[in-house]
Amino acid sequence: MNDIDSPEHIAWLSAEGRRLLSFAQAAQVPDGFAGLDAQGTLPPSAVADALITARMLHSFALAHIQGEPGCRTLVEHGVQALRGPLRDAIHGGWISDDGKAAYLHAFVALAASSAVVARASGAQGLLVDAIRVIEERFWSEEEGAMRESFSSDWLQAEAYRGANSNMHATEAFLALADVTGDRIWLERALSIVERIIHGHAAANDYRVVEHFDVHWQPLLDYNRDNPADHFRPYGATPGHAFEWARLVLHLEAARRLAGLNTPEWLLGSARGLFASACQQAWHVDGGEGIVYTLDWDNQPKVRERLHWVHAEACASAAALLRRTGEPDYARWYRCFWAFIDSHFIDRAAGSWHHELDPANRPAATIWAGKPDLYHAYQAVLLPTLPLAPSLATALARNVTKR
Repeated sequence: MNDIDSPEHIAWLSAEGRRLLSFAQAAQVPDGFAGLDAQGTLPPSAVADALITARMLHSFALAHIQGEPGCRTLVEHGVQALRGPLRDAIHGGWISDDGKAAYLHAFVALAASSAVVARASGAQGLLVDAIRVIEERFWSEEEGAMRESFSSDWLQAEAYRGANSNMHATEAFLALADVTGDRIWLERALSIVERIIHGHAAANDYRVVEHFDVHWQPLLDYNRDNPADHFRPYGATPGHAFEWARLVLHLEAARRLAGLNTPEWLLGSARGLFASACQQAWHVDGGEGIVYTLDWDNQPKVRERLHWVHAEACASAAALLRRTGEPDYARWYRCFWAFIDSHFIDRAAGSWHHELDPANRPAATIWAGKPDLYHAYQAVLLPTLPLAPSLATALARNVTKR
């Protein structure tokens, strides 16, 4: 039996999931969900945020599918918010930072797909709207990837392409394939992975290139003067290598389940991404944990440890263990959870610290408060499920791994 299959560990994951959910429910505001502070309360200035709302909606939908009490009303609240006050009634789509971003729209599509599986009122309409915007505005058949962002009226397009937004589009597309039954989403996901991982990352020792121009030429110096950016940091982001490794395995499993051609390089890419992130970022500065970013000489650039990076490391190790059965991945899985348990889980105030300083003390230089449920909650769910179908569909089918 693998570590992830033991009844004791499964029970621990379930209990931690309920603890995370209990904390996050306080994020509800009249027009959606907002970011909580470190103590789990809403700041006086808290207003609904479209990205937080989408991620909370997705998470609460997963919880409702599992039968967690009190989550249906939160799911329907999120659906209503994204269909109403958080939607641009004039130009369509959803606004973040005064524009229309592929990153946000990928999460809206993911949330809508999960809400449909949860059978929430209004979810199908939200899903149709999200798919329409993605296909009409963001998806480029010529590029085989997502365009990055537009002005709020869609008239001005950003001269930039990003791996981060396309990574989350890949995640959303896997869910859309399950919910709609349309295999085109699996073809689009493969197209993204071929470009960003099989192309650029594989040629870069499986360090993920994050930033590109409109012709998909790497911009290796992008944000050199703003290296700790929330979504577009300079250099290599090991957390994304872990996340991509997991998504590559989900894509492989989904295509096999659908009877589609499945390239052999997918498993090799997942292995390479995981190994690169472990070798280059774990204990790289002499301290425990995974640093946020590295420069292109593999030197630590931003040394803070972020909770989402370690959540994805756990989920990636679990996926590779599930796929290969190799004991080294079980060792990493135990290692990452031990670090989270010792340093990130906040048993006093609740949830997880979102950031630690280089000495592994709670900090807030990059991420203030505890606004995110998505990464931690998925980290306690993914080890208990097969690699395909996607999370919400797997939970609804009550699929268990063997």
